[in-house]
Amino acid sequence: MKNFFKKYGELKKRELSANFRRMRNMKMCYLFLLPFAVLFIAFYILPMFTSIFYSFTNFNMLEKPEFIGFRNYINLFLKDEVNQTAIKNTFIIAVITGPAGYIISFLIAWLINELPKWMRTIAVVIFYSPSIAGNVYVIFSIIFRGDMYGITNSILMKLNIIDTPVLWLTDPRYIMTICIIVILWMSLGQGFLSFVAGLQGIDKSQYEAGYIDGIRNRWQELWFITLPNMKPMLLFGAVMSITTAFGVCDVTMNLAGYPSTDYAARTVVTHLFDYGYTRFEMGYASAIATMLFLVMILCKKAVMALLNRVGR
Repeated sequence: MKNFFKKYGELKKRELSANFRRMRNMKMCYLFLLPFAVLFIAFYILPMFTSIFYSFTNFNMLEKPEFIGFRNYINLFLKDEVNQTAIKNTFIIAVITGPAGYIISFLIAWLINELPKWMRTIAVVIFYSPSIAGNVYVIFSIIFRGDMYGITNSILMKLNIIDTPVLWLTDPRYIMTICIIVILWMSLGQGFLSFVAGLQGIDKSQYEAGYIDGIRNRWQELWFITLPNMKPMLLFGAVMSITTAFGVCDVTMNLAGYPSTDYAARTVVTHLFDYGYTRFEMGYASAIATMLFLVMILCKKAVMALLNRVGR
């Protein structure tokens, strides 16, 4: 047993020494990576740990933080009824728009990939433009305006479906539905572009080899060739979809107001925005951010486990 541990220790020393030699040989590579590493640590890693630390404190940005343990989390889950509404709304949005937007993005990219190059370029611009349009909220505010001059109300009244205008963006019965429609319409973002790029990067000879090996239709081609070759793009699209779904804030605030009627469009990020930028209760806001961060990490792990089964 002593000889075993001795040999194991010597093996680890040699491995560590080899790693250090490799690092010395690649010092110029690490030097080029240093600016990005510094910025990444300064603007991503440190803020994350700082937020986790402040989540255990009572901090209003003016006075010294007071350590209060898990009180923020207890209040968040057991006493904050608005947070419960925000969690429910966020999960409804995430469950509907996350998978639906992800699947729609991939299917549209898959269909666009079959078009000629010039048509594909035009189609990508058309489908991607909603995600970068700055006046999208103005357009939907006009479509779902709550008086007779709103496009939806005007059409429904002309068809005698309704007698009086519907307050689409202030009635709690309709707010979430409208927001989900707008979020789905805007879901073709970076994930969509990664799908288009991934489909273009697949070697066409793999499809020829697949048909020789027994693939008989496009669905088998999709499952056994396309999806396995696109795992990195699928993972990136999934991460972007999760981030977008759980980070919904601008759509609900611009369409339904801040705060929305009866908190009908309240989301976790809107709740965080309220406590962080309106009330300046940064400790409580940090607890909300930490909770959201952990949920997004768990969802990412679940999606990665699911994607690892693709093509098996």
